[in-house]
Amino acid sequence: MPDLTSKTVLITGASRGIGAAAARAFAAQGANVVLMARGVDDIADLAGEIGERALAVPCDVSRWSEVARGVQAAVDTFGSLDVLVGNAGVISPIGPLAETDPDAWTHLIDVNLKGVYYGMRAVLPIMAAQGAGTVITISSGAAHRALPGWSAYCTSKAGAKMLTEAAHAEYGETLRIMGLSPGTVATQMQRDIKASGVGPVAQLDWEDHIPAEWPAKALVWMCSPEADDLKGTELSLRDEGLRARMGLAL
Repeated sequence: MPDLTSKTVLITGASRGIGAAAARAFAAQGANVVLMARGVDDIADLAGEIGERALAVPCDVSRWSEVARGVQAAVDTFGSLDVLVGNAGVISPIGPLAETDPDAWTHLIDVNLKGVYYGMRAVLPIMAAQGAGTVITISSGAAHRALPGWSAYCTSKAGAKMLTEAAHAEYGETLRIMGLSPGTVATQMQRDIKASGVGPVAQLDWEDHIPAEWPAKALVWMCSPEADDLKGTELSLRDEGLRARMGLAL
């Protein structure tokens, strides 16, 4: 794992699941961590656990002004911004396309797609001026194939994947831009999917999901020179060879 001392990592959706695990993993490597989420108490508690190298920033990523202010707070506090992990995401509404609530469908797009754009829009000028930086979007197998009942989620993840590729096409010569598709992870989102009873993922047992610490470790590894040959790509933790490179045991 790389030494990230003096580096600053901003993580959206940092209140739980992959985001919280990633915050702990980056902090363990010496990084400053900026925790952005709507769960004010949760990120405050996590910042208290990590210590003085953590900054909790309450933020709704579906609102551009809040994301922009959060990014500025990160730079004001730590002096630079070196890594963005676009992790915030929601799964609802789940259900037949013709029966979904339009407001809920639109909100999911606001969070899962526009939230990724807002994060990139806020950090890319800073990283470009620095001449260095890493942007990682949390992707999904849902970005590649449609699943019944998941119209909003699949659409948002496909859009976020393309947005990540577009960012690489524009900034890839100087910045490190990648996606991470972790597979199914033992988080609250999987509990929500299970409760819906919709689709094949809902039929999986809890033991079928990987722990959040796996994608967290993968995210840290992706910020090291070991991952330089993978810039501009989407890494899948279903890839056994890739997991071996990362040191993730089955």
